[in-house]
Amino acid sequence: MPDINTVFQIAGVGIIMAMLHTVLKQAGKEEWAHWASVIGFVVVLFMIATYINELFQTIKTIFYFK
Repeated sequence: MPDINTVFQIAGVGIIMAMLHTVLKQAGKEEWAHWASVIGFVVVLFMIATYINELFQTIKTIFYFK
């Protein structure tokens, strides 16, 4: 189960990426803004990958009754 630090880290990355997206879009660099958003999403996905794995393992044990 994720602790509160992980939640704050994800929120921090989201806030930073939102600010970066806005700045780049205002500067006329819309393509870069979209790439920054995608990179932010991938970073968050890697941060929660272990929790997703843990969730699938729990679901697997529930349905296999082990």
